[in-house]
Amino acid sequence: MNETKQQHKHKDCKQLLGTLSEYIDGELSEELCHVLETHVKDCENCRIVVDTLRKTVNLYHITSETEILPGDIRQRLFKSLRIEEFLD
Repeated sequence: MNETKQQHKHKDCKQLLGTLSEYIDGELSEELCHVLETHVKDCENCRIVVDTLRKTVNLYHITSETEILPGDIRQRLFKSLRIEEFLD
């Protein structure tokens, strides 16, 4: 691959990865989704970033639904952090 193409591709990576949050949340326009998906097919580094972010978001959703902090532990935690005003 010649140097000009590598620089251009690197520029595309930065620009496209700037839209990643909207892409993962399903808020990116259809046209930009297509551009991002086409780029990710050919760019292993960006594909790894997208896959990692997806997995991280999925893990967060899974753990946030299944692990509920008991009330007494939550109160002690909030008090030790001095953020009692956020207790229900």
